[in-house]
Amino acid sequence: MLWKHYIFRRGAEVEDMWDRMYIEKKKRDSPVRLLYISGRGFDVRAQIVMSKFVKSLQASGCKIEKAELLLVGFSGIQLSDELSTKTEENAAALEFLFKDLGIARTIVVGRPTDGEEEDDISANNALRLGTEEVIGCISNHTDIVLDASSLPRIVYLSLMLGLLHKLLPEKDGKIDLSAAGVNFQVLVGEDAKLDSQIRSEDPSNELVLIPGYSQALQAEFMQDWPLVWFPVLGENRAVQLQKIGLTIPAFAEICPVLPHPSRNPRRGDELLVEYKMQLFDTLQTPLTNVLHAHESHPFEAYRQLLGAMKRYQESMSVVGGCRLVVTPLASKLITLGTALACFEMKQFCGKKDYSVAIPYAEPTRYVATTHALMTSEPEISAMILTGEAYI
Repeated sequence: MLWKHYIFRRGAEVEDMWDRMYIEKKKRDSPVRLLYISGRGFDVRAQIVMSKFVKSLQASGCKIEKAELLLVGFSGIQLSDELSTKTEENAAALEFLFKDLGIARTIVVGRPTDGEEEDDISANNALRLGTEEVIGCISNHTDIVLDASSLPRIVYLSLMLGLLHKLLPEKDGKIDLSAAGVNFQVLVGEDAKLDSQIRSEDPSNELVLIPGYSQALQAEFMQDWPLVWFPVLGENRAVQLQKIGLTIPAFAEICPVLPHPSRNPRRGDELLVEYKMQLFDTLQTPLTNVLHAHESHPFEAYRQLLGAMKRYQESMSVVGGCRLVVTPLASKLITLGTALACFEMKQFCGKKDYSVAIPYAEPTRYVATTHALMTSEPEISAMILTGEAYI
């Protein structure tokens, strides 16, 4: 298990951790070369997260050799006039918060390359090109921060997994989490209630797969292998689940993943009711297949899903192999934890008797009220995935 020991903080503990990190850098006279990646979206939680991070970094007094802000925008998404205005205001606020540290630039995921019409680029290629453009910005940075607060699920998953593959290449069958001292942390302004109120509508008919996590569904030689599907459930995702379900063969083993423990003790039960017809009445999924993942602790969710995936991989190796498919439809912290499990399974599939895919039906429209956004009281969470903490 890669992250058997891990660094995860919530609430006030996050700022305490930043203080210790950067004051220690000041003591060692180690300069900070920062790449901060955030979303150019309507979710104002990104402002709260960046404000606290910037204040902690400046208060530490450490030397900031360079700092860059990448705002990741996304084309092809329909927003109301109100949310479009909020997007512009949010982007301007983020640039203002960062201006004393360094420069800001915008990268748009989904725009056509030079000389091509937008219709000529598939959603999968657009996502891959955008991810590569962001990862290509990494040079000699000492600190990389990915703030998932205002990024669509498919984007922050692609960026996190792409950055991990960049920073943690496998060498002699081993992975070194110290990553040559590059500190990679993922930040989230978590509010599961707000996540459930942001509606994702009109999912695209074109299934999008995380770059590097498509073989299990696309490779011809694997089509007869057993398939285990892990839909990680969240509210109001029935249409997306239905579209993804069309690609899942009838013989698949289905293991729904529910949030538990949860701030709402009945959330798991309510999700069972919401998806009863789709998963249990129509597909005859046994209740004994249901898995639970911690709503607010990504590393616990990672352990729980990783353990289940390994058990299926080991038991099905006797029939030649299996395919593991994870569909993330839940709130951010569970989603990040399940992505870590997929990363680890992919990195160590040297026996070639299993493969991992992460399909998603990307919404073309988001709906949320300004009142819900502005009254959100997110709890900041921070995961340190690589760097000096693992030396």
